[in-house]
Amino acid sequence: MGTGTGTGTGTGIGTGIGTVAASDYFQSYSVVGLLAVIGVLFVAVAFGAGRLLRPVVPTPEKLLTYECGVDPVGEGWAHTQVRYYVYAFLYVIFAVDSIFLFPWATVFAAPGYGATTLVEMFIFLGFLTVGLLYAYKKGVLAWT
Repeated sequence: MGTGTGTGTGTGIGTGIGTVAASDYFQSYSVVGLLAVIGVLFVAVAFGAGRLLRPVVPTPEKLLTYECGVDPVGEGWAHTQVRYYVYAFLYVIFAVDSIFLFPWATVFAAPGYGATTLVEMFIFLGFLTVGLLYAYKKGVLAWT
């Protein structure tokens, strides 16, 4: 029979080898779980304290729908032109792409990566420029 060294085939259950790794594994997740519970409790206490401490004096003016200082008049449905969505889409594309510049800057500063990352970034910026020129040629950026 075995001596408890764990050299045979199997998962290591019952030999004591897998038990240490499993306890370390679950201990690291217990810290994350504890922090999540503390965060939820913190938010719950903050909202509860706000609800208990705020004055509640409902008036008809306070119960009106309020948007940007304009009283609600007419229907709640308004047509929006597509070009606003195109501008929003272009903004999101370039905002997300600009996020990639920050990791590049940290890698560029590391020794031995300068020339390679510089070429990669110019290729990346070239793709962005081609996309922007394409949008300009299609007339998407013209405000009418």
